[in-house]
Amino acid sequence: MIEKVIFLGLGSNLGDRNENIQKAIEHLKYKVTIEKISSIIETEPYGVVNQPKFLNCVLKGRTLLSPFELLEFVLEIENKMGRKRLFKWGPRNIDIDILFYDDCVIDTENLKIPHPELHKRLFVLEPLCEIEKNFVHPVLKKSVYELYIELISSRKE
Repeated sequence: MIEKVIFLGLGSNLGDRNENIQKAIEHLKYKVTIEKISSIIETEPYGVVNQPKFLNCVLKGRTLLSPFELLEFVLEIENKMGRKRLFKWGPRNIDIDILFYDDCVIDTENLKIPHPELHKRLFVLEPLCEIEKNFVHPVLKKSVYELYIELISSRKE
């Protein structure tokens, strides 16, 4: 089986946010060959705004896991790290999102790839641009950089 290129978004807004992200990266290394990690940026919460600020980053890696095995693996890491899912967009010590899995498009109840909200989120697009601005979104057919510029422009209007 050939390794697939993946992009994962990591975020934390509870506890030692930086340490949480570093621990998640260490856990990921068991089944993901990490090639690039963006800078960690501090961002405002998305969706539910009355909560602490997040630290976010994006990593690029390769894995032999299928998309569904990868989902199971990242959920396992979140569980090991004590993530509690109290409500959608609520505070969390760790969040690991599958942003892209090669150029796959998957739309099931439990797994949606590419991540359906990534083109609306500066905290995803900004670090993605840092590490792989020319990656083309397989559904929107635009580069990550084009999506970033569109989002920035739409917020100025």
